[in-house]
Amino acid sequence: LVFTEEDKYGLYSNLLFKYFLAEGIVCGHDLFIASAKEHPDNILKELPAPLLDDTYGKELRDEAAAVKSEDIQDSMKIAWRYQNLPKMEASPTTYTKFGHYYDVSKKMSPELCQSVKRHSFYLHEELSFEPKMKTCNMNSGYTRLLQSIQRIISQEGFDGSDPQKKQRKVLRIGIQNLGSVLWGDDVCCNDTPEDTHSLTKFLYVLRGLLRKSLSACIITVPAHLIQNKAIMERVTNLSDMVVGLESFIGSERETNPLYKDYHGLVHVHQIPRLNSLICDVSDTKDLAFRLKRKLFTIERLHLPPDLSDTVSRASKQDLAGSAKLLSSGCGAMAIGKKHLDF
Repeated sequence: LVFTEEDKYGLYSNLLFKYFLAEGIVCGHDLFIASAKEHPDNILKELPAPLLDDTYGKELRDEAAAVKSEDIQDSMKIAWRYQNLPKMEASPTTYTKFGHYYDVSKKMSPELCQSVKRHSFYLHEELSFEPKMKTCNMNSGYTRLLQSIQRIISQEGFDGSDPQKKQRKVLRIGIQNLGSVLWGDDVCCNDTPEDTHSLTKFLYVLRGLLRKSLSACIITVPAHLIQNKAIMERVTNLSDMVVGLESFIGSERETNPLYKDYHGLVHVHQIPRLNSLICDVSDTKDLAFRLKRKLFTIERLHLPPDLSDTVSRASKQDLAGSAKLLSSGCGAMAIGKKHLDF
């Protein structure tokens, strides 16, 4: 169960959501898409197109050429005592292929989308078929969604406890914008919602369904709207992996020279650990993402090589304060100093 905290405007979390679904189509997995905001058919039409191996290689060569030209320019700025230090690798998977890569500037072909079996759940259509129902102190939207997921798992042969004769596949479940007002939940409206435990109970049952089936699930939640921290703690403990996206749009970091090459930060709050009652917490704090012309990449955040010509003394003090948030890299050198030592 992958829990994704949406960025403020939901732009990049929605892209991460589509990456998950696109990878399922390329791998031949069945899809189950649930949403109360956007129709699942429209989500499928907006999936990014996969990049072929030769195309991805060309993208890497172009990227390497651009980085090399930047290094030549930076070598004129870096002090002589730092030139012989090893350059930090920005991306751990730059030259190793992991999964598949996608071109966000193009849409996946309809033929490829139709090559796998798809199941959809659009809340407004589901609630119009039958009158509203409320069971086990859970709102009707969550109850209908759980019933639909359980039906697909049992009917399509994804139940791990029931031996299947046919070839086994994986069911990828994507739930968009869970916990929002569109789902009939009020956890985003006030500090003391009426359905305090509705979202928690939904995740309890969903996790039980995932444990006994051949399935994986990604959920995007507008966590910045949930004011009750106790609810967020319970939701985090019920998830295997928790990732938060923080966009720079509309914030002071958008114009901060420290983050000029990035579009937001990636916070890895929790990573899964097998054979343990609790999940592990990642020690990597300095991850950032940027949306290029064709690729969405997650890289290690590091400071630019030289700021003396472009940044004023006051801005340097602000950058030093911002660098305290970083756990490794050049930011660790700036802790406790009034300016960056470059």
